[in-house]
Amino acid sequence: MAISLVKGQKISLDKESGGGLNKVIMGLGWDPIKKKGFFSKKAVNIDLDASCCLFDENKTPLDVVYFGQLNSKDGSIVHTGDNLTGEGEGDDEQIIVNLSKVPANVKYLVFTVNSYQGQTFDSVENAYCRLVDDRGQKEIARYTLTGGGAHTGLIMAKLYRHQNEWKMHALGDNANGKTVADLIPAIKPLL
Repeated sequence: MAISLVKGQKISLDKESGGGLNKVIMGLGWDPIKKKGFFSKKAVNIDLDASCCLFDENKTPLDVVYFGQLNSKDGSIVHTGDNLTGEGEGDDEQIIVNLSKVPANVKYLVFTVNSYQGQTFDSVENAYCRLVDDRGQKEIARYTLTGGGAHTGLIMAKLYRHQNEWKMHALGDNANGKTVADLIPAIKPLL
């Protein structure tokens, strides 16, 4: 059974997965905006982008995985591709992290979402992020992106090393920016 995370909550990935966790998938899902017209409802596509930023213990950015760079330089993190609409069931974008291959100098993995076309999150419907254990596709954590607001970015969650164990911290901090690069200044104080 998944844990529904709330802003600020922390969990141990090893404990939640039953131990020995090596690979996780961070999934992002959302739906297009449904606008009511005079005769019908019209779906307006939203281009949200999931990204993963890698930082060292000094909070120095080391690498970023996003729609423009689908693999980390070391190969431990892979983005499955850009969804431009939010159409369809399930995760619209995924980032696969092989925790056992993340270099030792990486202390933080921060997952973000931004609205590439500048639509604000008060327009986004059914948005969530989730962490899945790749061994059996077991959902080990889910964070509902609720509340909306007039912002174009969200710093969703961070995975971090603590005493040789990976933990997850649900952040849910609002930010503004159309790209992950725009969000870096807002991420650093959260590390």
